[in-house]
Amino acid sequence: MAHHHDHHSHAHGHAGHGHAPDNFGFAFAVGIALNTAFVAAELVFGYAANSLALISDAVHNSSDVIALVLAWAAGWLARRRPTERHTYGYRRASILAALANAGLLLIAVGAIAVEAIDRIRQPAEVAGSTVVWVAALGIAINGATALLFMRGRDSDLNIRGAYLHMAADAGVSAGVVVAALAIMLTGWLWVDPAISLVIAAVVLASSWGLARDSINLALDGVPRGIALAEVMGYLKQLDGVTEVHDLHVWAMSTNETALTAHLVRPGGSDDAFLQDVCAELSHRFNIDHATLQIEARSDACKLAPAEVV
Repeated sequence: MAHHHDHHSHAHGHAGHGHAPDNFGFAFAVGIALNTAFVAAELVFGYAANSLALISDAVHNSSDVIALVLAWAAGWLARRRPTERHTYGYRRASILAALANAGLLLIAVGAIAVEAIDRIRQPAEVAGSTVVWVAALGIAINGATALLFMRGRDSDLNIRGAYLHMAADAGVSAGVVVAALAIMLTGWLWVDPAISLVIAAVVLASSWGLARDSINLALDGVPRGIALAEVMGYLKQLDGVTEVHDLHVWAMSTNETALTAHLVRPGGSDDAFLQDVCAELSHRFNIDHATLQIEARSDACKLAPAEVV
């Protein structure tokens, strides 16, 4: 840390890095290939069948292909070694990718909704049987891709985004099938744009959490699932610690969390104490990058007041 004030001990710990998932390279490669082919098929058959639901689903799926590419690239960047200019490496690329993906989803929602409203005003004939077969293929492709990302959805925002996109797409494709069958049975042309609006709502619902969490991480907010009060409580009850201040918890990437804190411990510190604290922070809170500064008293630290950052 680069704080210029008196201190007795300073420690930087990495305690256990077993929480981060692997790079999911195979899942990304398969998902991108399958969805790219499916987008092309949806566009061709959507225009041929004059189905807005199919075309709007293709637009959304194309944004998912871009999202998968961004997430894969960010994951690759995050594993690159630190440099003199980027001392943390490129870990935050994964956060920027998640933020970009959320933005792409919101843009897609707007485009689908605008086109659907226009189609409600001016209904058009739809070739229902073609839509059913293409959308059914989408259920299989999106469902299979979602399964590839299922095991990493709870530990990485990028992987969770990929999983949610694909799972939502499988549901959306099911909605397209329902729309086509309804039109074939009833002749109600308004069902197609109506289902498109439902698609937009589903995509918005699935992407809202991703947008919220990625914005929070981009602003160095405390990652979801970590209660700052609990972290503070743990540090305060440590043996010999009389005060904790300048506590900060933020995300280094979508699956790595960092912490810095000043611990007032009049009796001083040793390596064993610091290693135990870092190990416990990793075990309890999945905080693997902890930097702790030990001070004999707090009145000499200009960062002790709560309102000072």
